[in-house]
Amino acid sequence: VGRQNFDAWTPKIAPSVAAHAIVASNTSGLSITKLSAALPDGIKPRFCGIHFFNPPRYMALVELIDTPTTRPEILDQLESFVTTSLGKSVVRAHDTPNFIANRVGIAGMLATMKEAETFGLSYDVVDDLTGKKLGRASSGTFRTADVVGLDTMAHVIRTLQDNLADDPFFPSYATPPVLARLIEQGALGQKTGAGFFKKVGKDILRLDPAKGDYVPAGGKADDIVVRILKKAPAERLKLLRESKNPQAQFLWSILRDGFHYAAVHLGSIAESARDIDFAMRWGFGMSQGPFELWQAAGWAQVTQWTQEDIAAGKALCA
Repeated sequence: VGRQNFDAWTPKIAPSVAAHAIVASNTSGLSITKLSAALPDGIKPRFCGIHFFNPPRYMALVELIDTPTTRPEILDQLESFVTTSLGKSVVRAHDTPNFIANRVGIAGMLATMKEAETFGLSYDVVDDLTGKKLGRASSGTFRTADVVGLDTMAHVIRTLQDNLADDPFFPSYATPPVLARLIEQGALGQKTGAGFFKKVGKDILRLDPAKGDYVPAGGKADDIVVRILKKAPAERLKLLRESKNPQAQFLWSILRDGFHYAAVHLGSIAESARDIDFAMRWGFGMSQGPFELWQAAGWAQVTQWTQEDIAAGKALCA
């Protein structure tokens, strides 16, 4: 629920909360510490965030978030219950906007949308490139947005916009115009029958932004790019970066953006690189987190390439 609703409901609920009960919010990005301000002092030590990743029936990730007044044993008890009884995978996140998985994942989706436009790639081609071929969820990028709900995605983006004005990546948090137009038209993705994609009978159509209408989908990755993606990490990234193929250049760009973003924000959003990698595995269906892939491809070499791109003005942020 929103902050105002939380403030309004708290006085009605608080008297009925048992003395042993844990009180938790499933918010995907609101500040748990700010929410706790509405609670009586007797409940604050038993209050925390417990963000089940959507859809919880299929996604393993649960993020646990404490506040300065949360008793440490509360998160220990919750982690034991969530892992042992519910079979979930837990990451403990700092109380920063959108926590870990949505912070990195939504920033990555926004970067992907920008780079897709830069390299002139259609939504179906992008999804084929950023799905299983890249070691990620089969729904890719734009299909994932449709499944989540474009209004929900916009809400998560707005949390970044409202709370991170001092973030060096702040300009990249702008709502993509195509996303704003779809929401304005009521095309919110799968739940409304149309978003970036639309199913008509047995046919899948994709939005063509230039035409403002849906056209047949089915675009795929180029064979040369598919072959590159089967290489070992070091050779794979080298070939993607050096290729003149727009799809390869696009893939190097989104990987570079992901390495750069995770590195810049690691110190503030998580305790370790391991937590970011696990959050992206369990929350976004990646086979490797950004730091795992970066390490496998060679820390020094990838860092050098990234620094060169930053200096050349190719990166999202200087």
